[in-house]
Amino acid sequence: MSTFTVQSPHRLDSLTMLLTNFFCLLLLMSVDGDSPEGECSYQEVLKYLNLTKSNELFYMTRPVRDFRKPTEVSLEVLLYAILDVREIDQTFIPYVWIILEWQNDYISWNPSDFCGIQNVTIPTDSLWKPDLTIEEMTEKDKAPPSPHLIINSSGKVIIQNDQVLVSTCRMQIHKFPFDIQTCNLSIKSVVHSVEEIKLFHRLNSSVITNSSRQLMRTQYEWLFVNMTVTSKTVFPFGVEQDVIIYTISMKRRPTLYIVNFLLPILFFLFLDMSSFLISDRGGEKLSFKVTVLLAVTVMQLILNDILPSSSEWIPLIMVYCIGIFSLMMLSLLETILMMYLMERESASQDDELERNQGGGEGGEENQGRKGSLHSCEEVKNRTACRWVCGAPAKKMPAEPLQGSGSQLIEEPHSSEMFSGELNDLIKTMNVLLSGIQEERKTSYWTRKIKTINKVYFVFYVTAASLFLCFMFYSWLSTD
Repeated sequence: MSTFTVQSPHRLDSLTMLLTNFFCLLLLMSVDGDSPEGECSYQEVLKYLNLTKSNELFYMTRPVRDFRKPTEVSLEVLLYAILDVREIDQTFIPYVWIILEWQNDYISWNPSDFCGIQNVTIPTDSLWKPDLTIEEMTEKDKAPPSPHLIINSSGKVIIQNDQVLVSTCRMQIHKFPFDIQTCNLSIKSVVHSVEEIKLFHRLNSSVITNSSRQLMRTQYEWLFVNMTVTSKTVFPFGVEQDVIIYTISMKRRPTLYIVNFLLPILFFLFLDMSSFLISDRGGEKLSFKVTVLLAVTVMQLILNDILPSSSEWIPLIMVYCIGIFSLMMLSLLETILMMYLMERESASQDDELERNQGGGEGGEENQGRKGSLHSCEEVKNRTACRWVCGAPAKKMPAEPLQGSGSQLIEEPHSSEMFSGELNDLIKTMNVLLSGIQEERKTSYWTRKIKTINKVYFVFYVTAASLFLCFMFYSWLSTD
């Protein structure tokens, strides 16, 4: 008699599960003759989605099942670098990262069916993309576009694109080189209205600013301050559209302009002040002032090539240059006036000297008489002075001769010698008197010129100090 052994229920359940798994494995291997590992490739996902270039439905129209439903596009912009800011043509060139995200209703899959694949990267031409543009951009993007985009299992499409933007920016150069510039990047759709594409952003201004500071690689001569984002609705050509505006604020680094421009002009001003120590006689002072004035003119020409020609306000740096130029010009005019007065003084002295020396014989005779009156006291010890003083030698009165014959012979000889000495003394006295008169006139005009120079120097230093204080206060003040 044979006996049957009955297995426990637990062993029967384990055997049943093993057989079930075995048959499932055979079923999967029989599908298309592929192994189960074939479901773990990106190609299987694309085959499942039927996402091929021949399928025009994916990139021709908006990916919505109901046309009344707008496509919501998330837009984020991060600043990667400040490449250039050209004030002369008011152009701003940033390097930005633009991240777009939107929902495609025709793309979705279950990651568990494809070995947990969540994202797939495909070429950008394979799917529809929103037609966004930057209003301030004036030149075509020079950076190569991103060749791929990312699709998510839930239908999200993400594209990240790096762009070098050549955009217009209205520069406010009133406080150049201590200015802060703000440039906008306004992004909107080209043809779609707000009923078809809605733009929004998730990151606020503080997050965008901190993220941009971490990504920043170069800032040119600028210092990145912050980046703000705002949204608004516009009505171009009667079509309502969403616009997201990113405002980039940056501050100029003024060190280069202070060293190469502001300080040299200030040094020229100090040189012009020091020229008051140069004598007004001669042309050295005048030529020195003209040279310094021409140097400031050259600096103004250099500045003209930097600043834009169209500006609502006159830049303070132009006021700075014009003010110093005006002070130097007034100093030059004062030097010309002083040299003119000195020339007039010299000419009047020459005329007076010619009149004193050109009086003729009668003038010399009168001068001889006046000089003899003063010189008689000096030679009164001589015996012949009593006949000469006050009268010419030819009209001296005759007196009886009381001496010997030798005294009569020596008397005419001594009279002739005394007449010659007297004439020399008269000429010397005339020269001394004319020199004293000229010295008196010269000292008078010299004192006047020195007084004018002192008064103008005080005015010059005071005006320059007040002007410089006003300029630095205007530059450093915050409006």
